[in-house]
Amino acid sequence: MPGTSTYTEDTLLLGLQQHDEQAYSYLYDHYSNALFGIILQVVTQQEVAEDVLQETFIKAWQNIRSYNPQKGRLYTWLLNIARNTAIDRVRSKDFNNSAKTVGLSENVYNNADHAMNRVDDVGLKKIISSLPEESRKLLNLAYIQGYTQDEIAKILQLPLGTVKTRIRSTLIQVRKLLGTKV
Repeated sequence: MPGTSTYTEDTLLLGLQQHDEQAYSYLYDHYSNALFGIILQVVTQQEVAEDVLQETFIKAWQNIRSYNPQKGRLYTWLLNIARNTAIDRVRSKDFNNSAKTVGLSENVYNNADHAMNRVDDVGLKKIISSLPEESRKLLNLAYIQGYTQDEIAKILQLPLGTVKTRIRSTLIQVRKLLGTKV
């Protein structure tokens, strides 16, 4: 296997499975920036995002044997680990408790309340408040908290098709209230 030169995905995978430190160094050097960008979109706090990035690479180190090239590329596997780790961190009690103790000037741009304040800037908050509670809850889960439709279905204990239909109906209703074409 080459020292510090470029790896093919197959040789990189072989090195990773053998826990070769040079392979992991190459992996980090070539994937960390892209993964950090994805993590930062979910977490929004620089220090926490750095911790999640480190945790992502630790999980990759520990679980590399579970990677299956037939199911997707190595980058996609890492991306899923990073995204899931970031989402887990955001949903954790420690993260939520620490977010409450962050100063107002830092916290204002790093949470869902800011998103709702921005919604108010364009007059949507008033429109959204006129919607039924269920519709507001769906919009909050999907567009403010960033849950997928599948995750929303599990949270609300509803069939996925029902969630998709209700979100679509809610968006149509909001568009009508805004006076835009569907």
